[in-house]
Amino acid sequence: MNTWIAIAVTAVGCYLVKLLGLSVPAGALERPLVKRLSALLPVALLAALIAQQTFSTEHTLVIDARAAGLGAAALALVLRAPFLLVVAVAVAVTALVRAVAG
Repeated sequence: MNTWIAIAVTAVGCYLVKLLGLSVPAGALERPLVKRLSALLPVALLAALIAQQTFSTEHTLVIDARAAGLGAAALALVLRAPFLLVVAVAVAVTALVRAVAG
């Protein structure tokens, strides 16, 4: 029963956060600082997620095949490869390093 209570509380919390976002006055959203921050926030969150997923396992910091795949993806991005090619390069390099290492 505790699981359903947690689900209900989370659902209500998500609804209230959404409602709070809709109640912000339009004038507040038109400020240059808010526009600049709202453009940069998704990039920062994605970068943090990538770093956390790449360099951690449970509670430890690790450097493994995922780091090699991330490096290969970064190189492909610098070379202006299309997004699907960037993903394919990252997957291939990660798989290759795992195959060679283990």
